Amino acid sequence: MRTLLTLGSVLLAVVATVGAGPVAAGAAPSGRAALADTSVPLPERMADTGGGSQLITAEAATTGATTGRLTWWDRRGKHWVAAGSADARFGAGGLVGGTERVQGTSTTPTGLYDLPYAFGIRPAPAGTRFAYRPVTERSWWCQDNDSRAYNRWVEGLPADCRAAEAERLTAYGAQYAHALVIGFNYDRPVRGRGAGIFLHVNGKGATAGCVSVPAGAMSRVLAWADPARSPHIAVGTASGRTAITRY
Repeated sequence: MRTLLTLGSVLLAVVATVGAGPVAAGAAPSGRAALADTSVPLPERMADTGGGSQLITAEAATTGATTGRLTWWDRRGKHWVAAGSADARFGAGGLVGGTERVQGTSTTPTGLYDLPYAFGIRPAPAGTRFAYRPVTERSWWCQDNDSRAYNRWVEGLPADCRAAEAERLTAYGAQYAHALVIGFNYDRPVRGRGAGIFLHVNGKGATAGCVSVPAGAMSRVLAWADPARSPHIAVGTASGRTAITRY
């Protein structure tokens, strides 16, 4: 009897396989297979892209990496198409989940963020559509946890924001030639989590927690990005808890 039951199970499995038919060559994978298939554009493997039709992805191999790849994408119909790509740099301390980040660790926060506005020491690249703030000698970014201006641009340093706990933007002539503010810890700042996280031009090496790219790439991103299309930036790793596909 047990032998007959076993043979019956085998026959049912064969019938089910035949009934399913062959998989067409080149057929698009779905479900978990799609998430694992790197031939599917990265945004199509993500849980969320921000709801707009433009997206920037900044992906590192692991949380310990300080380099990776930045790609900017356009949504065309149901699919995402890469509009450009460049080598990227991350924090000297690697990457860490945005909600777990601690200020002063030189880590780049992973997650999906909006892009509030652009700024720069140099004039905006031709074609820039983002609101663009020119840096002046009085421009600072306050990182003082005790200040009401925490994680905000200020023109003239407020009395409650110590200079030692702030960045004078003109002090970073190369990096802040052109930049986009990343909306990490921005809308409702949590003290101690971090301030002043940007997408900016490369300096001499790894960043203090920002994402950076070559000057030419930064100019191309600013000329491409259209706030009317609600662009976001997704920062993450190729796999693990901080995988970019989780955002």
